[in-house]
Amino acid sequence: MNMMKKLFAAIGFFTRIPVWRITEIPAENYKRVVDLWPVAGWITGGITALVLWGALNVLPPFAAVVTAFACRLLLTGGLHEDGLADFIDGTGGGTSRERILEIMKDSRIGSYGVLGLIFYFLMLVSCVASLPTEIAPLIVFAADPWSKFCGSFLINTLPYARKQEEAKNKLIYDRMSVSAFAICFIAGVLPSIFLPIPYWLALPLPLLIAALMILYLRYKIKGYTGDCCGATALLCELSFYFSAAIITRTLIL
Repeated sequence: MNMMKKLFAAIGFFTRIPVWRITEIPAENYKRVVDLWPVAGWITGGITALVLWGALNVLPPFAAVVTAFACRLLLTGGLHEDGLADFIDGTGGGTSRERILEIMKDSRIGSYGVLGLIFYFLMLVSCVASLPTEIAPLIVFAADPWSKFCGSFLINTLPYARKQEEAKNKLIYDRMSVSAFAICFIAGVLPSIFLPIPYWLALPLPLLIAALMILYLRYKIKGYTGDCCGATALLCELSFYFSAAIITRTLIL
């Protein structure tokens, strides 16, 4: 499979960048987009970090972080945030596997999803705004790809929870080969080398969150969905910022 086609598929799937205007992407490439999910994170995380760096020069930290992540929402179309809301709605309101999957597939957002997104964004903005202004953009750039790598564990450890024809996008991701997993890991961890060494301690918690999500999903719905992947990536990213905020207050200040 052509690597450039896979890259274009990943960028087109995880962002609103119209790569389809540049080249035609065969449908089978979309089954392997998770292989290069962290590479798409270089784009989303890089642009968010760049906007944050610029905004921090003219705005208070809280407003600068809101501005940066609003730009990321425009870039991604809120793809993973929609997944997080559906995941919280389903697991919050469903009492059985079938009911959870039914609620998650419903495009309407419920009270659990609304409250979940509110608390998620409040925690995210508060943690990032608390970071040193000279380090915050680097942490954002590192957290995005790493959290996407952590989220990719779902497709390698769990079966898809629905039949393919029942999937929202009619797509089931292929599991990664050893070489694809290695590329995914390298792409996920590479931006972290630009961080001061104490902030490397933020890397383990997202892995733990991903592991807990895998155990929870195996128990609740005996598999994963696309919404679960997006939700896991965002929760892993939030845990990275949470760790970085603690590191700042305990080891840096």
